[in-house]
Amino acid sequence: MKKHSISRQLSMLSIAAGFYLGGCADPPKSSIPPSEPSLGPAPAVSPDTPRLRRLTQTQYRNALSDMFGADLVLPVSLEPDVREEGFQSIGASSTSISPRGVEQYEDAAYDVAEQIAEWPDRLSSWMDCSVDDTITPTCAEALASSLGRRAWRRPLEAAEVARIAEIITLIEADSGDAATGVTYGIAAILMDPRFLYRVELGVEDASGVRTLTALERASRLSFLLWNSIPDEVLLSAAEAGTLATPEGLAAEAERMLDDERSRHGIRTFFTELLQLDLLDSLSKDPLVIPQASPELGPAARAETLAVLESIIFDEDADFRTALTTRQTFIERRLAAIYGVAAPSVDEAAWTELPTDSGRRGILGHASFLMLNAHNSTSSATLRGKFVRERLLCQLMPPPPADVDTSIPEPDASAPTLRDRVAVHLEDPSCAGCHQLMDPIGLGFENFDAIGRWRVSEADAIIDASGELDGV
Repeated sequence: MKKHSISRQLSMLSIAAGFYLGGCADPPKSSIPPSEPSLGPAPAVSPDTPRLRRLTQTQYRNALSDMFGADLVLPVSLEPDVREEGFQSIGASSTSISPRGVEQYEDAAYDVAEQIAEWPDRLSSWMDCSVDDTITPTCAEALASSLGRRAWRRPLEAAEVARIAEIITLIEADSGDAATGVTYGIAAILMDPRFLYRVELGVEDASGVRTLTALERASRLSFLLWNSIPDEVLLSAAEAGTLATPEGLAAEAERMLDDERSRHGIRTFFTELLQLDLLDSLSKDPLVIPQASPELGPAARAETLAVLESIIFDEDADFRTALTTRQTFIERRLAAIYGVAAPSVDEAAWTELPTDSGRRGILGHASFLMLNAHNSTSSATLRGKFVRERLLCQLMPPPPADVDTSIPEPDASAPTLRDRVAVHLEDPSCAGCHQLMDPIGLGFENFDAIGRWRVSEADAIIDASGELDGV
């Protein structure tokens, strides 16, 4: 990674995080005139009450891989994630574990624990003694202390260490097998709520203000950049007070961004922000769009994530580049949709779109254009809504229950989508919201339901001019 790019990368992360952490206000009125940018006074902030967050499935599996190695056989069946405001990471703070989920986490914990107990090289990272010998209380305490510290993201208290060590020795004595005792001890750590939940509640001072502890700050930083638990270096830095200063925090962030795990963390963040996981199950009408194969959605997701990853980690660029770049990462299916030469290799490859192409940045990607379209037609409303909600953090209310949201079929009097959505803009019950979405989405009308470029619809020339008002 280029060291001189770190500040830009951190700035880009801050901007991206601001898309959903900045707080969504009421939809602005379209009559707001444009004005010169101004910082102005800082808005009042009223933080939410701190809540526990259950690890998402990805975070859970990442944590296991980080503790025990990438060749660990990871659990498949886990409690489903919950999406809130489009984010699983936000939904994690408003969900619990069902009785079935408890069984799944228990099965997963024992499955992982059995693998480690039978894996001397991995087990030796957490304790010095072998399961071929009797596990002494001292050795059991060492396992509980070292693995518990990493899994729970903090040092264990003496009583916690003693409880887990007792499980190990009692089960060993009862079964006559040291490996079984170790299995139960590891499983106890992995089934504990302090592993399954992120406990980042802070400490309240006399004025009622809560501040994250050093170890909670380490956890927050690690899940932001790696989407996983802190490593030993970060935990030690937190305990040493390094994260208490901006300089120390930045130094740790730089170190973590140089780690390969940060690429996975960023991919997860943008997958949630842009809802790219929905591409895996996206379908289009094969009678109208025969090019929409099951492989197209995953290929489109790979393109967008590769471009964003490259901008953040490999280029000296900021977020604006994500909206303007002509560099992209496509395979033959996307090349056909984009109207460019297919890569000379079977897999996806980097290519540069022509200078006269109307396609730029991630909003010209098939991922955005396909997700925000109907089964066989484009949608100015969905595309404008995405820009408002995902990029500008302006939440659009749902339509009234008694309002007909269907768009008329094209005919001679209204051949293009612009003609047909005019109904929404003229109806007082619809115009309040649609005037904030449709004018933005109409700017993408040169792209059809899977992102192919077009200049006409129903033999009528498309007017793809758009407006971005109220920002």
